[in-house]
Amino acid sequence: MTPADLDRTPDPAEDDPLATAARRAATRDEEGRRVAEPSLGSRLAQIGVLGWAIVVPALIGAFAGRWLDRRFGTGIFFSAPAIMLGAAIGFHTAWKWMHRSRGDIR
Repeated sequence: MTPADLDRTPDPAEDDPLATAARRAATRDEEGRRVAEPSLGSRLAQIGVLGWAIVVPALIGAFAGRWLDRRFGTGIFFSAPAIMLGAAIGFHTAWKWMHRSRGDIR
């Protein structure tokens, strides 16, 4: 410890978990007042966009897989993986869109 540390009077709020929690709550409250809550219509539109972002790639995968299966006569050998790949692409796209709309991803 240095002499400067001995002269400093400790601030009780620095180590107080209750004061820290109160400051965080006040900051969250202020942020909530500053940023408006989206309307119901806006939320429903987001749900619709996310649904289509997942369904369309899965349907494209289903059609492509079905076409390949007919072309090669393989049952569902290509259809099942193509649907899963399409759904995975759709979920990834939806995840990126959600975080981009929140401002997390550039």
